[in-house]
Amino acid sequence: MSDDPTTDGATTDEPALDAASLERLAGWMDAQGLGPAGAPIEWGFVSGGSQNEIYEIRRGDLHGALRIPPTTAPESRDDGIVREWRIIEALDGTEVPHTEAIAVCTDKDVLGRTFYLMGFVDGWSPMGLSGGKPWPAPFDTDVEARRGLAFQLAEGIALLGRVDWQAKGLQDLGRPDGFHERQVDRWTAFLERIKGRELPGLDEASAWLRAHKPLDFVPGLMHGDYQFANVMFCHGAPAKMAAIVDWEMGTVGDPKLDLAWMLQGWPEDTESPDAATSSYVDLLHMPSRDEMLAHWSEVADRQVDDIDYYLVLAKWKLAIVLEQGFQRAGVDPKLQAFGPIVLDLMAGAADLAETTEYDG
Repeated sequence: MSDDPTTDGATTDEPALDAASLERLAGWMDAQGLGPAGAPIEWGFVSGGSQNEIYEIRRGDLHGALRIPPTTAPESRDDGIVREWRIIEALDGTEVPHTEAIAVCTDKDVLGRTFYLMGFVDGWSPMGLSGGKPWPAPFDTDVEARRGLAFQLAEGIALLGRVDWQAKGLQDLGRPDGFHERQVDRWTAFLERIKGRELPGLDEASAWLRAHKPLDFVPGLMHGDYQFANVMFCHGAPAKMAAIVDWEMGTVGDPKLDLAWMLQGWPEDTESPDAATSSYVDLLHMPSRDEMLAHWSEVADRQVDDIDYYLVLAKWKLAIVLEQGFQRAGVDPKLQAFGPIVLDLMAGAADLAETTEYDG
């Protein structure tokens, strides 16, 4: 971490906060009463992509993370940042593990884009475990502790469902009325705009979704991309979630779709050696899919008899979301890798639609 933008605050391959940006940021922080007035800002690049960059920020006792769209992101991302901010601000005072909401800035004269400051999370992310890396100690050797990570993941969805989104002023964040009735029309229209190839199984899964609905629908706050990659855990055992992060797809909708999103690629048999490579994290010795469902059902006090409906919807929708990345992949190998994943997801949605006994 550095307060000199020309040194170790970033490598030559990473975005950097230049001296002028840091001066403007310091002035804005002074006006907000964030850290000692006039004190230098220490910073470090944490992560970044096409939609967001994250910087670690220290100033006096303040230790935060700054989230901002890169200069190349579309202008709509500024509205997305405000949307994310509203969610994490609304989570203050709830049971949901979340980052502290510190301040938001919509004045683009400061850093050129809308951004917000959130508390820095002292924890670790499973996102760094891709490529066959082991779970950090003690979860690499303590199987029971490792199972706790999965149960904590499931509980996060249940806690989200308990948030009184209306009392938190999130009535306009989404349109829960008609949520399920809109899904097929909305996402097939989106697919038509980006379509570059045929997706076998699309028509079959779409027709099934039009003809079926969940047994019950309880509107609630949902993450939209709920998975191990978008949560952080506290260090050490027992497993404890530190924060749910990355709220780009957050909305008021159906939290049970988050459950299916998490489970759509979860192996039924987590004692099989295949469980170690079925996901970007090692799921060997984790709770089975049925155990995860039962745990969420108990904590959320909700039935899961209609889970196949949600699994079809999750696979189908995720295929369309990833297809957008594949269609704009160019020479990016990460986005190119979405190609076969999309086909597997859509085929899986159609296959489950054909074989499930759910008839709601």
